[in-house]
Amino acid sequence: MKQPQRLSILFAASEATPFAKEGGLGDVVGALPKYLARMGHDVRVVIPRYWCVDRLSWGLKLLPGTLVVPMGSLGHQYCGVYEGRLPGSEVPVYFLEHEGYYGRSGLYQQGGQGYADNDLRFVFLSKASLELCKMLHFHPDVVHAHDWHTGIIPALLNTTYLHDRFVGHAASLLTLHNMQHQGCFPPGLMDSLGIGWRHFNYLELEKDDQVNLLKGGIYHATLLNTVSEGYAREIRTAEYGWGLEGVVQDRAADLFGILNGVDYEEWNPQHDPFIAKKYTARTVKAGKAACKRALQERMGLPVRDDVPLFGVVSRMVQQKGTDILAEALHRILAMDVQFVVVGNGEPWAHFFFGDMAALHPDKFACFIGYDNPLAHQVEAAADFFVMPSAFEPCGLNQMYSLAYGTPPIVRATGGLDDSVENFDEWNRTGDGFKFWSHSATALFDTVGWAVWTFYNNPRGLAALRKNGMAKRFTWEAAAENYADLYRRAVRRRRGDEYYRNRFGH
Repeated sequence: MKQPQRLSILFAASEATPFAKEGGLGDVVGALPKYLARMGHDVRVVIPRYWCVDRLSWGLKLLPGTLVVPMGSLGHQYCGVYEGRLPGSEVPVYFLEHEGYYGRSGLYQQGGQGYADNDLRFVFLSKASLELCKMLHFHPDVVHAHDWHTGIIPALLNTTYLHDRFVGHAASLLTLHNMQHQGCFPPGLMDSLGIGWRHFNYLELEKDDQVNLLKGGIYHATLLNTVSEGYAREIRTAEYGWGLEGVVQDRAADLFGILNGVDYEEWNPQHDPFIAKKYTARTVKAGKAACKRALQERMGLPVRDDVPLFGVVSRMVQQKGTDILAEALHRILAMDVQFVVVGNGEPWAHFFFGDMAALHPDKFACFIGYDNPLAHQVEAAADFFVMPSAFEPCGLNQMYSLAYGTPPIVRATGGLDDSVENFDEWNRTGDGFKFWSHSATALFDTVGWAVWTFYNNPRGLAALRKNGMAKRFTWEAAAENYADLYRRAVRRRRGDEYYRNRFGH
């Protein structure tokens, strides 16, 4: 039997867990390469070395030589390259050292404002990722780009790097983690891109008289994917396409959905070091009761077994449904419930939830910021986990919740709809609660359904926990799907007739 093709794969991204992370993109880049490497593929990762990436604590080693990066009208720019490893693997991670671009306190912004030179910072990352292949003598079969930050790579591969002996043959896969953020900048960026102004047109990089890096990537990528099948369908519509739905629809035949996996070595109540009592599906009732008491004590809530505890761990932004949660919260707290909210984001939300904790100290507690051990404790302690997202490309917390026997309450969108099965009280099937309308009323009604289940349907609650804990969303399965997609992209790229017809080369 013929063995599957071993691939050389370059990941180019703006973040990777555990080095630098602001969202699900970092989780994917920090996990997927490890599982691809276990399958036998040669995988390399490139990200910036932000200030938050400490060279000593991660044991990074400086590679000899200086990387020279052509930046169009800006001339050649330079950076150093440090090498490390993804924890728990031998996957190399290359960190681009450029103090002018990356030596800052934030990854993308400071004080709620994006850096004024984000266009150059991430065009540099994209070009440097390709130039690095020359330094390493690495010939990738596939370059895997992520979101707008490296979205220009497919266009570079089809233009100025088309005949490069290291990367010219490489196929490209562009993963769309979040269509809301597209990398829109003034037209002058075309001079720094150096691919020619002829590509500043309504089919490729131009949108609303700006350079749209994500649009260029969608047009040029060999293949595209999102992080759930549901989101792949949604972004073809005006509601979720953020103005690029037409471009996505044009590439619909080349667009795939692959649901993210969960790192069950970290998110598993059976051996979670952060929770008060470890438990399995057989001991979930006693284990969660102990964890619930511990969290109530930590957050200053009355220690009660007989009240439903709702958990939220989230960025406090409109995408995550923070606005409808705030609108519904007064009515929710009129019921006999407790709520614990952990997260940060928009300043109004910090003040609002702080005020709610002061007004309802016996029912509501919040922690402004992110605390990883506390996030684990909320997942283990809560009776229900709330995710009322306006849109959710994949989502991971609902998957963590299922693993911890904590039925999620979700709006049926994107990856939330794909991964959560609605509760059927009669047959005791399903593992969570869904609502469809993005409104405070729909959220309130669904929370009320969960409250009724807690007080009046203990067998149903036990079934919800059992069903959820039986589910698995593994990175092994996701990696197999990505490997199949890479092979499809390689076949497409090497079918030169396609590219001659599409790009005129």
